[in-house]
Amino acid sequence: MTGIPVIRACSFVLMMTALTSFSAAHADDLTFDLSPEQPSRIHVGRDETAVAAIRKDFKFVTPGTFTVAVAPGGPPLATYATDAKTVVGADPDIAYAIADSLGLKLELVPVAWIDWPLGLTSGKYDAVISNVGVTEQRKEKFDFSTYRQGLHGIYVKSDSKIGSIKEPKDAAGLRFIVGAGTNQERVLLEWSKENVAAGLKPLELQYYDDDAASLLALASGRADVLVQPHAQLIYIAARDKNIRSVGTLSAGWPDRSDVAVTTRKGSGLANALTVAANNPIANGTYGKILDRWHLAEEALPKSETNPPDLPKY
Repeated sequence: MTGIPVIRACSFVLMMTALTSFSAAHADDLTFDLSPEQPSRIHVGRDETAVAAIRKDFKFVTPGTFTVAVAPGGPPLATYATDAKTVVGADPDIAYAIADSLGLKLELVPVAWIDWPLGLTSGKYDAVISNVGVTEQRKEKFDFSTYRQGLHGIYVKSDSKIGSIKEPKDAAGLRFIVGAGTNQERVLLEWSKENVAAGLKPLELQYYDDDAASLLALASGRADVLVQPHAQLIYIAARDKNIRSVGTLSAGWPDRSDVAVTTRKGSGLANALTVAANNPIANGTYGKILDRWHLAEEALPKSETNPPDLPKY
C-alpha cells in the first residue's frame, strides 16, 4: 500500500464496506460498477510469450490457477461488491487480465493488507495484487512486476480558491490533512522544510482518527487540503461531489514510485508477470481497464521487473 497506516486502513475498510452496500443504481450514478457480475470487465487473450516466461520449476499453489491475494480496502482499487462477498475493482481486473494472459483461471483471496507479506512468503498464494508500492527495502524480500504509478491525490473543497498545487511553494502556509506515518506525511514535511529554508511559510499538518473526520474537517473549513492515495479520493469526489483535485503527488517524491504485482523472491514468476502485463499495455487493453475505474492518470508506459534506484523506506 502506498500510504494508509494500519489503524486508518481499518477505519477506511469499515467506511467503504458500508458505502458499497448501497444499491447498484447508486453505484451507476457514480459511474463505478460495483456489481458482482461485472459485465463490463475487460478480458485479454492468452499470451504464449508470457506462458513461456514462467520458470519451469515454478509450482502454482493450485495447478492451472493463478491464486492472488487482494485487500478489499475500498473502491475503486478493491472492494466487496453489492453482494458483500465478491471482490471487484481495478486490482482484481488487473489480476484477471494477467491470469488470462497466462492461460490460467483466477482465484482471488481476500486478505487484510497487513497480512499479505506472511501469506505470500508461506506460499498461501502465488502473488499479491493490492496496491503494493515498490521500494528498495521491499525488493530485498520480494520480486515485483509494476503495473501502475503510486500517486497521492491533493484535493480541496469544490469552492476553494486554491487552483493548483504542484510544488512546495504552492503549499506554503496551507493546512493539510494527512495520515501519520505515511509517505505523504514524509513528503509534506520535506516540502515544509524547503519552504522555510526559502523564507516561505511552513505547512500546517493536521491528523484525524478516520476518513469521515478528515472529510468533515475539510468541508467545515478547518483545513485547506486533503492528501490521500489518489484512487480513494477519485471515488470520494465522485460520491460526495464536494471536493476536487488540484494536483497529484508521487508516493516516492521527488522520484516516481510504482505499484506492482508482488511475488516471492526468486520464485521464478516475476518475469512472466511483467510480460503478461506488457502485452495489454501495448495493445491498449490495459488503458481500458484503468479508464473503467477512472485511473488513467496512474498508467505506466511499460511494466518492469524490480525497477532500480527506488527509495529505501
